[in-house]
Amino acid sequence: MSKARIEGQDMLHIPSPTWFVGCGNMAGAILDGWRMGGLDLSPVTVIRPSGRAVEGTRVVTSVEQAGLSPRLMVLGFKPQRLAEIAPQLRAYAGAQTVVVSILAGVEIETMRGYFPEAQGIVRGAPNLPVAVRRGVTGLYGEPGDSGLKQQIGDLFVALGFAMWMADEQKLAALASVAGAGPAYVARFVAALAKAGVERGLSEDIASTLALETVLGTTWMAATGRETMDEVARRVASPNGTTEAGLAVLDRDHALDELVARTIDAAAHRGAELAEESRRASLAEAGRLS
Repeated sequence: MSKARIEGQDMLHIPSPTWFVGCGNMAGAILDGWRMGGLDLSPVTVIRPSGRAVEGTRVVTSVEQAGLSPRLMVLGFKPQRLAEIAPQLRAYAGAQTVVVSILAGVEIETMRGYFPEAQGIVRGAPNLPVAVRRGVTGLYGEPGDSGLKQQIGDLFVALGFAMWMADEQKLAALASVAGAGPAYVARFVAALAKAGVERGLSEDIASTLALETVLGTTWMAATGRETMDEVARRVASPNGTTEAGLAVLDRDHALDELVARTIDAAAHRGAELAEESRRASLAEAGRLS
């Protein structure tokens, strides 16, 4: 086992060996967060066709080069490739292996069909700020036993806020809000900066003001345990400039409706991905029968 101390927690370790099958944006963010937190990544083997290096890990281009079957197998490729890649991994996911899938929309039942012998199967729904240990991760599944559940949970707690969800519907809800949320927040920051440019600020200054305003507001709310409505009320003086702007956002619940439609679209696509993975799994089962 490899061990590291994370901010006063008990000694935290990555199971050895651990495989990352694929290392795209989200899988790479997880490794970045663990590295930032001081974990030794030497138990990790990254399997990626490009062979591109990942700091602190061993990288191979095929499953056959990865070595001993892993205790932890993290699936970090595109969910549309599951039917293609899973058969190559099946023989390596036995009674000592927990499979953690961060594949959007792919349900536990589908995963179990691909990995029937695995000790446990867990779905993870992290968001990109896990890279800087300020992320949000939802977890759901069958880890195998309570000790493994604690260990997997602790590894994601090291990346920010993590919680086990009661069912896959709640995991999907978390993913549509927190998983996709950084992209929507980024769009808002960009829009705020653009408005500053239109008022005569330089792009650099407007971008900095927008980013620092959002960062400062969320940090103030988080540390002061205020609701966002309370924060808004503190900023807005009666009949003042802020109140005039809030009247635009609040009119006919315009902002609430826009965000609700945005989240609905993300949730709908998640359901489509789940259905696509179920169909692919059934087709694979039919081919093998």
